[in-house]
Amino acid sequence: MTAKSSIEWTEVTWNPVTGCTKVSHGCKNCYAERMSHRLKAMGVKKYRNAFSVTLHESVLEDPTKWSKPRLVFVNSMSDLFHESVPEWFIEAVFEVMNRESQHTFQVLTKRPARAVQMNEEIFWPPNVWFGVSIESERWIKRLHLLKELGAHTKFLSLEPLLGPLPGLQLQGIDWVIVGGESGPKARPMKVEWVREIRDNCIKNEVPFFFKQWGGVFKKRTGRLLDHRTWDEMPQRLHNRNWTIATWCFYSN
Repeated sequence: MTAKSSIEWTEVTWNPVTGCTKVSHGCKNCYAERMSHRLKAMGVKKYRNAFSVTLHESVLEDPTKWSKPRLVFVNSMSDLFHESVPEWFIEAVFEVMNRESQHTFQVLTKRPARAVQMNEEIFWPPNVWFGVSIESERWIKRLHLLKELGAHTKFLSLEPLLGPLPGLQLQGIDWVIVGGESGPKARPMKVEWVREIRDNCIKNEVPFFFKQWGGVFKKRTGRLLDHRTWDEMPQRLHNRNWTIATWCFYSN
């Protein structure tokens, strides 16, 4: 099953795994957990286990059915490197992503240590962008682990941003996303935290994407930073064999 996404930095979501468990304080108000319980209550079979980790082998081949190239967020409702996901299934997901090189796949994890353990077993095709979530300085180790991986395009999702990240070492990083927490009980994000990261990205020539200010009513707070949107992201260049990631700016 795939679905068009309202997430600003992707086009569609593909969830061969659903469900997760909390691993750090950024998970406290997880939107995927809220959504999974809602979908279970609606009778959606895929979410019969709510937010328990569940494999969906039946959707593994979904990307083969898409005629046009897509930008795909993998496991928006889970974490592919969760300890309950077996290695053979992770490898099966990567095999599909490697085979379907016309699409660009975005994989995001809070568990990069497991990805490092599997680094030599994974073939890292250029059409897979691999990122880690970092919500505060407490979890900066995820950045260091990301740099150990063989992924061609590496990115950071600093969302929900719950504290400053001064002196973020961006060498070897190809993209940075920043966003505030949204929904019930959303924790605030300070503008100076965002500006510091943006300025660091400009200094290091790293594409910067500002997703949202967040809050209980995220549509009201919007996504303008200093009177403009920041929609910079790696560029996808397609040919028969590879999706090659360079970078350019998409800004208003």
